[in-house]
Amino acid sequence: MGNSQASPASASSSRFVTASRAFSKQELDSLRALFSSLAAQSQTGGRAISRPVFLEYYGVRGPLGDRLFQLVAKESGRSDGVTFEDLIISKATYGRGTRDEVDEFIYQLCDITGDGFLTRFDLESVLASIHETVFAENKEVGAGPVNRTFQAFLNSAVFSKDAEGVSEKSMSSSDFRNWCTLLPSLRKFLGNLLMPPDSGRPGFEIPLLQYPENISTDLLLLNKEYAWHIGGGFSQHEVQEWKLLYHSSLHGQSFNTFLGKITNGDAQTVLIVKDTEGSVFGGFASQPWERHSDFYGDMKTFLFKLYPEASIFRPTGANRNLQWCAINFSSENVPNGIGFGGQPHHFGFFLSANFDQGHSFTCSTFTSPPLSKTNRFRPEVIECWGIQMRGAQDEKPEVVKGTVLERFKEDRNMLKMVGLANASD
Repeated sequence: MGNSQASPASASSSRFVTASRAFSKQELDSLRALFSSLAAQSQTGGRAISRPVFLEYYGVRGPLGDRLFQLVAKESGRSDGVTFEDLIISKATYGRGTRDEVDEFIYQLCDITGDGFLTRFDLESVLASIHETVFAENKEVGAGPVNRTFQAFLNSAVFSKDAEGVSEKSMSSSDFRNWCTLLPSLRKFLGNLLMPPDSGRPGFEIPLLQYPENISTDLLLLNKEYAWHIGGGFSQHEVQEWKLLYHSSLHGQSFNTFLGKITNGDAQTVLIVKDTEGSVFGGFASQPWERHSDFYGDMKTFLFKLYPEASIFRPTGANRNLQWCAINFSSENVPNGIGFGGQPHHFGFFLSANFDQGHSFTCSTFTSPPLSKTNRFRPEVIECWGIQMRGAQDEKPEVVKGTVLERFKEDRNMLKMVGLANASD
């Protein structure tokens, strides 16, 4: 068992044989080459990958890295490291197993103490490791904002399991799955720790935030941790750059100004509000903000909370009431403003056209609770970010500047946004 070239007929090889079937011959050869390279660096006579080499290669820092090594190495029980059999069995279970097998592996992974209970201490250790792994090299992140942000991730966790001999409640498997559903970036990160580190692992990527140099980061609602959290709601490799389009402290709390700032071709936007009670929340709009008298949009749209607890709420398919953008309508049945989900006058999230009030109700469109502490809220800060998808910038045709035709199209689009063009549509 100790030899990396041991025959599959050795004592504990039955799981290895089964696990090997999850990979093609080419994949197995590549994994064997990787193992041989890492084992050669490990001062184990090529028999195993040592802990320092394992952690350096996979790049997972802190207690979570130690726990990952412990789980991968436990198959052989070797004291000097991870054998080839360990690596194959772990990657087959963790990367190619059923959903239940993967969830169980991740649940055990987060049990940092290894005592069989997933407690608040375990989650704090996991989040600290994620910060150290993903954000440690980001010089803009300081201790204050990090603690506040990651506290919001922890605040969304539920501990409902009582256990004999344990003073505090722990997380059940169901609690943990629900937590991962609310924090999809967390699930992506924890589910891809054994992927090659140079492959752009899901959960490891941070959106690039672009904003004017004259704005203090203290004014921004969005930081890199929150962007990482929101980005978990997108597909695997969509996010590249987020550009600040509108901020109420810079541009004034004006709906018309807001509309003017977001008509620059950024089809997908993230709208964030901080209300006067201190709650921070918003929505991702997958379609451009355009004047409609009814709901529109697609199933990529979602709502989210950032503070005091962080969560993402995806569409359920219960209805298609996704985005709302009504401008200059006189009917009481068509409330002027922008929103997400629910019904007119009873949205999942809504900002009035005056930008001076909003509301948020329980919403079947996203199975979301009220995003604010009370159903009615007053916005204190409003900001909107345009999402530049990977590769989209290179594919965007160059704008022909200065022609009558182009100016007409731009003017007409702007008139449409404020409800003056095709008002009878």
